[in-house]
Formats: sequence, C-alpha cells, structure tokens
Amino acid sequence: MDQASFTEICLHQLKMSGVHEGEKLIVLTQGSDRLDYADAFMAAGQRLGAVMYHMRLPAPLPIGGWNVGMTGLAGMPEAVEALKNCDMLIDCIFLLFSPEQMAIQAAGTRVLTAVEPPELLARMLPSKELREKVEIGAEILSKAKVMRITSPHGTDVTYKLNTYPTIAEYACTDEPGRWDHWPSGFVFTGADDDGVDGQIVVAPGDILLPQNMYVREEPIVYTIEKGWVQDIRGGLDAELVISYMEDFNDERGKGMSHIGWGMNPNAKWHGMTPGAFPGGMGMEPRSFYGNVMFSTGPNNELGGPNDTPCHLDIPMRNCSLFLDDTPIVVDGDIVVDEMKMDRG
Repeated sequence: MDQASFTEICLHQLKMSGVHEGEKLIVLTQGSDRLDYADAFMAAGQRLGAVMYHMRLPAPLPIGGWNVGMTGLAGMPEAVEALKNCDMLIDCIFLLFSPEQMAIQAAGTRVLTAVEPPELLARMLPSKELREKVEIGAEILSKAKVMRITSPHGTDVTYKLNTYPTIAEYACTDEPGRWDHWPSGFVFTGADDDGVDGQIVVAPGDILLPQNMYVREEPIVYTIEKGWVQDIRGGLDAELVISYMEDFNDERGKGMSHIGWGMNPNAKWHGMTPGAFPGGMGMEPRSFYGNVMFSTGPNNELGGPNDTPCHLDIPMRNCSLFLDDTPIVVDGDIVVDEMKMDRG
C-alpha cells in the first residue's frame, strides 16, 4: 500500500476514534518496525488538528516465541508516565496484557493497537454498524450467568460467568481508558476462576494462534475441570500445542482465559491460506463472523490474577453458543436478529 493510501485509512480510523483538534496523541513503535505506521498516523492526526508525537523504543532483544505481557516499556517509567499523560496512544508494538498498558489505561489514556498489515487494516475498517452490533452483543453477554458451547465434533463445555467484565472490540476507541484493536469485531468475557467444566474439541479447520495454522489432522480434545486444562489429546496438532505450552514451564498456561464470539463479516475464515494471508498476528481469524473463540492462559486483561505469558487463542467453526440456555450462535451462525450482519 502506498503511503498516501495508508494515511487515508488512518484518517478514517482516527475520526472513528473521536480524535479532534487539540488532543495529544502518541504513536509508539520500537526499532525499525512499523515506522510507516507512525508516518501515516502522524500525518492523519495533524490533518485533524491533533498534537502528534512519535515515541520510538529501542529494538527489542530476541527472546523467542510470543510472550504476551512482556514489552519494551518494562523498566522505562518515564516513558510510561509520558504515555499516561496523552489523550490517545496508538500502540504499534503490542502492549496487551502488560502492566504498563494497564497503568496507561487507568490514567484515562485511550489505547488503540495497530500491528496488522495495512492491506488487512484497509479491508477491515471500523464502521458505525459494526460498533452497534458488537455493543448489542456485549450488552447481552454482560447479563448472562452461564455460557454453554457445543459442537458436532463433541464440544460440550460450560462457563460460569459471575466475576469478570465483558469486553467489546469493534476496532476504534473514543472513550477515556478504553482499549481496542484494529482490526477486530468480537465480544468476550472470562469465566469464574474455577468455573469452566467440560470438553472442547478443536476440529480440523479450526485455528491455532499464535501459531497461525489450521488444525489439519486429528481433532485436539481438551478436558477441563474447575477452570483448568487437565488433559490435551489428539494427533500431531495436539502434540504441537502441548510442546508449545510446556516450553513456558508455567502451569498457569493451563488456565482458561477469555471466551466469546466473532461478529465481523469482512473477516474471512480462509484468510490464512497460502496466497491469502498477508501476515500479522491473526486478528482476522479471531474476528470472523460466527466463530466461537476460546483461549488459555492469562486473564489479567479482564482483571484476573493469571498473568502467564503462555497464551493461545483458538477460533472454532460450526459451534453453538448458548447464554442462560438462549441460543446466540447456532452451527457457526449468529441467530439473534439484533446482532446479525450481512456477510455479502
């Protein structure tokens, strides 16, 4: 994408995020990564009359793997203070799950993460309709006490919902202290720490993130008791998951993280196939319409005690999701009229 076009989509984003004249925005990058993002956001913000800054951290040391919550801001209290004193932070390094991001949000700074490829950002622009539909979903989810998920492959698991808030992601942020991720389009919450019981079957065609791969061979069968994974069985894909989790040497990686469903009709399930996948960290498969995504590992994003860096997100197809016995998603399709969107 040429820089002028990139600036135009960033301008759309900042307008959707309520940026206006006189606001102070900081674009955060590190090393040589995403400097074109900083240029595009800086130019877009200036056109809206915002006061724009670019904070560029040193290149990160290689640590291997995807360790959520570990950021280049750790040990930089002066930088964190500067970010706490702006109106909006555009995060181009991925701060999610980190204590630094939580402190920045607590100070009232709104945060937008933008790390996906520009081509994907353009195809999944935030919209008023997406926001309205996701907020309806969040309102419904926030009132539920029990979530049950089933599938033709053998998933049958129950989440008790009495502890954690509901999060709506619709790819823009215009409220103090709010975080969102561009692109996105889903709603989620977390179960009580001991409130997940049953079996989840990850079937061929479901997606493992951050591995950015489809399950291809045998299903992966998770057995969960009182909020903790007790057993993972299956073929090669299951072995890969087990090996990945063991590499962290952290039993908290077996905890249950967030749970929810995708609502973005512009996100494509097949988006990671060869020739279609533009790169990135998998926000498209997290968002595709009607997927049910369960996650393992940290729940500190929701205010919980588990801050393990071992995290997997697994969007699943063809599931049914019920809230207090009311169907929300049936066989991979959203069935609540107020939440339905045209998939074209």
